[in-house]
Amino acid sequence: MSPHPDPSLESGTTAAASDTGTTGTTGSALAGRLDGDLLDSVASWASADTPFGPFRLAPVRPADDLSLITRWMNDPAVSAFWKLAGPAFVTAHHIRAQLEGDGRSVPCLGVLDSTPMSYFELYRADLDPLARAYPARPHDTGIHLLLGGAADRGRGIGTALLRAVADLVLAHRPHCTRVVAEPDIRNTPSVSAFLSAGFRYAAEIELPDKRAALMIRDRPVRHAL
Repeated sequence: MSPHPDPSLESGTTAAASDTGTTGTTGSALAGRLDGDLLDSVASWASADTPFGPFRLAPVRPADDLSLITRWMNDPAVSAFWKLAGPAFVTAHHIRAQLEGDGRSVPCLGVLDSTPMSYFELYRADLDPLARAYPARPHDTGIHLLLGGAADRGRGIGTALLRAVADLVLAHRPHCTRVVAEPDIRNTPSVSAFLSAGFRYAAEIELPDKRAALMIRDRPVRHAL
């Protein structure tokens, strides 16, 4: 995963999350953040067709989704890289830091053929601490991904979803010229999935919690893939 949000860069405030993940933001305030301008209203984006069925991004609702995401975070294959294993409040705090921020990062469930089966974070890479590690451009948009079930791994689903989400970003964010990612260099299945989804391996970069592969998918090649 990428660096945790840097409080020095946040214009919003982050309240401590409870172990239920339901304190803090009111429904109207949460909706306003999900529909904010920094990521061009992710909640309103259309679905995408994939070889595995229709896919859509559904911004996380902690009261409904926290237990499922917590279970995924406690899968050893996931926690090795996300480092969010533990009780529900660990995951709740991570999600709340995004939902109660200024909208530069939006946590989403990936819903494939009506089934929530993955977790995504879309974030403004140019406003993230990541921008200190590479020559960021305005509106660069980052992706984090985990597949929730072991049965969905190693079948090309990750590649299909990364391609779909990159296409959605470029379709709905007209000022974004690049989609970026920074998987741990040791996570070879993830790096391979990004490559197969049309990202290029741009560099190895040092981040506070890992050595990462900087992956970039450029708008000009969108329709050539």
